[in-house]
Amino acid sequence: MKKRLKLSRKAMLLLFAAALTLTGCQNKEAQENGGTKIVLTTGFADNEIFRIDKSSCTVPEVMVYLMNTKNQYEEIFGEEIWNTSHEGMTLEENIKETVLAKIAKIKAMNLLAQQEGIILSVEEKQRTRKAAEVYYASLNDTEIEQLAVTEELIISMYEEYALAEKVYEHLIADINPEISDDEARTITVQHVLIKTYSLNENGERVPYTDQAKSEAYQTAREVWQKAMNGEEFAGLIAEYSEDSNSSYSFSKGSMDEAFEQAAFNLGTGEISNIVESESGYHIIKCISTFDREETDRNKVKIVEQRRKEVFNEEYTSFVNGLTRNLNAKLWETIVFPDDERITTSTFFETFHNYF
Repeated sequence: MKKRLKLSRKAMLLLFAAALTLTGCQNKEAQENGGTKIVLTTGFADNEIFRIDKSSCTVPEVMVYLMNTKNQYEEIFGEEIWNTSHEGMTLEENIKETVLAKIAKIKAMNLLAQQEGIILSVEEKQRTRKAAEVYYASLNDTEIEQLAVTEELIISMYEEYALAEKVYEHLIADINPEISDDEARTITVQHVLIKTYSLNENGERVPYTDQAKSEAYQTAREVWQKAMNGEEFAGLIAEYSEDSNSSYSFSKGSMDEAFEQAAFNLGTGEISNIVESESGYHIIKCISTFDREETDRNKVKIVEQRRKEVFNEEYTSFVNGLTRNLNAKLWETIVFPDDERITTSTFFETFHNYF
């Protein structure tokens, strides 16, 4: 399974530029006006992957994240998962990018903690040390050798992980917006979908011709008429619908605009007119105009989203002024070790057992 993860140098630069922000790479104008500085430089230590201002990331840190993520995927999906790709990128390449982004963000948040004067308490440091002891004890000799880790390194990584989470909690501590039932309202509907597209050999949508679309509309019209005449809606779904899902529970802002608008204007038991979306023609029946349990869950999601927005604003403002140095040559050499004895997968789980 030893495969070289190939990324162009330009792609790596763009990736590293995006790794610290949630809004993507900074444009040239932003960089020229005091924004993020992205620098390829020499003078790295032998095992140094990148620097963010005075903070540094080494190969062993990357390998711990990389191998734990890899093995978690294999535990869930099996080794055949490595045969998959998406938009020309293999899963291995995707994991490598994800690991770089995750570590870069943790390093940046630790720098933000210094600026904000946030530190771990004695009790929190004790928990990171205990977690590190447990995780390090789980490693076999091959893993320790191949990943080149020490217990002190794991302690340091857990402390950075814990401090990054503490920074997030600090920045969102006072963000508790009131969310109304109407804003978070979740409804449940059933629908019949008559598609207006087909899929080509690559799984891409191909819109129907005008003639085929007209025929689809006539079918939708027939279904709607039967629904208006009182035929059982579940039976119409079974006979006509081309969607694998017969029902949806959702809140505002989560569905196709036309579908959502029609659905939210229905009363319980009411059936819509024919609604056109990018997928085709829908006939929608409202099952419930208000789901208390789902609405309460959605309130929690909305509050968390608002908190993330506040955090992102402050975090992005901070990282835009950071200088980032990527050791591109060393980064290109990082691969999954071809050794079946490296099975470690509990790095994140062990941390969250203590935090």
